Amino acid sequence: MAKIIGLTGGIGSGKTTIAKYFKEMGVPVYIADDEAKKIMQSKSIIEDIKSVFGKDVFENEVLNRSKLAEIVFTNSDKLNQLNTIIHPAVKKDFELWLQENKKYNYVIYEAAILFESGRYKDCDIVITVTAPEEVRIERVIKRDNTSRKEVLNRIKMQWKDEERIHKSNFIINNEHIEKAKEEVVKILKILNIKQNQS
Repeated sequence: MAKIIGLTGGIGSGKTTIAKYFKEMGVPVYIADDEAKKIMQSKSIIEDIKSVFGKDVFENEVLNRSKLAEIVFTNSDKLNQLNTIIHPAVKKDFELWLQENKKYNYVIYEAAILFESGRYKDCDIVITVTAPEEVRIERVIKRDNTSRKEVLNRIKMQWKDEERIHKSNFIINNEHIEKAKEEVVKILKILNIKQNQS
């Protein structure tokens, strides 16, 4: 069975960009947030979200992710309730994906809240992606067309870099992407992962 490399980092650290670079280098990548978005469209999950958050977070039966984000990123209890709905479904989906990719030596499991959710315990290796806070804030404002206040609310809900680093095997500083890519190559060499492993 493939070993699981957990890849995480705070919002705006650029962990998804790093994950895509690992993929280019031949390592299968599972991006938990992307899969969670798909899972949140399933009928059973929609019903669970309605029962907890009400119909106000839906418009014409379509989940309004912005409204839901406003609620959960200012209320840790509500965020925990949402995670209780989503995380088991993502875990089940990942296990199926892992079976499909079991021929590989390593796979990447990329998740923003790898530590907060406790999923890091299922990983053989953990990599944390970091970047200065101001760089992260600027990236998210530009990417999501959001406010500084909303970005800071999300940052507050996540672990601090120091906490993540303490529990990680490797750290990638992603202030400058070219240097970060060099770190990826170094890690692949250390783990002896051949490019386009199969």
